[in-house]
Amino acid sequence: MCRKESLICKCIGINRKNLNRYEVEYLCDRKMEKGTEYFLVKWKGWPESYNTWEPIVNLKCPKLLEQFYNDFYIYLSKLNAGKLNKLKNNIKSVSHFAANFIVKKAKQRIALKRWEEELNRKKSHNGMLYVENDVDLEGPPRDFYYINDYKTTPGVITLGEAIVGCECTDCFTGTCCPIEAGVVFAYNEHKQIRIQPGRPIYECNARCKCGPDCPNRVVQKGPPYSLCIFRTDDGRGWGVKSLQKIKKHSFVMEYVGEVITSEEAERRGQQYDSTGITYLFDLDYESDEFTVDAARYGNVSHFVNHSCGPNLQVYNVFIDNLDVRLPRIALFSTRHIKA
Repeated sequence: MCRKESLICKCIGINRKNLNRYEVEYLCDRKMEKGTEYFLVKWKGWPESYNTWEPIVNLKCPKLLEQFYNDFYIYLSKLNAGKLNKLKNNIKSVSHFAANFIVKKAKQRIALKRWEEELNRKKSHNGMLYVENDVDLEGPPRDFYYINDYKTTPGVITLGEAIVGCECTDCFTGTCCPIEAGVVFAYNEHKQIRIQPGRPIYECNARCKCGPDCPNRVVQKGPPYSLCIFRTDDGRGWGVKSLQKIKKHSFVMEYVGEVITSEEAERRGQQYDSTGITYLFDLDYESDEFTVDAARYGNVSHFVNHSCGPNLQVYNVFIDNLDVRLPRIALFSTRHIKA
């Protein structure tokens, strides 16, 4: 709108130099006229009513041209399996349906890239997050908000904030927080879990004298790996894969969401049963007063699928809040996970 009215707008980066600049956002269609190849161009920052047909010599966007043809071939391969090579050599025009698919794919690619950038702005951990969909036209999930920590709801009153911390110079050998809590130190020298499932983890808290490199600060630092939210090709919707090798017994991610009462969980559970999808996780370490619901608010763990042969194991973790009714839920690898 600013460009249409020739208005400079600093907050979205429109200045006198680029006010009338035309940059290709994506390619919508293709045709041949008198032996010349033309493409219908959607210009970045301009409405679709400004789309124009341009000869290929005017276009300096090899990556977008490659994406156009890749999307076109994907569409053709779905219609004509086994005849793709023959079709590639005889392309004269793009059908209305193919062009519609190519535009939807381009818009999806842009939307997923924006969502990926949003996720990385909101995350508080070191590992990068990526988004990938080479399966269908599904875009970013609607009504989902990325959070890094529990989001409490009305009726959830937490107790047990840590009021003291350790005085250790070396938490691995000293009388650290887990020892004071009467449990075993959870990690080895490589910060891998060494206790059995069902045993709690007590990490050092904000009142401890130890620094950020303390071997008893693992879950609180967030996922250390680069992870990819990807569209599965077997009908399970979104899933998560690692882009790095993960060693056995390593911390991978935390399960976060809204903390709700068991009564509210019962009500929401009945609604979720009708859809066949649920994100409810009971916090039943010592009681069953609270549940975590990651349906609308959550992190990357929202997209992890259930499995009959899982490679992640749940552990209850206590850091700054020592309320046994409200443990943090950490997921550790049960075996080596390939990138």
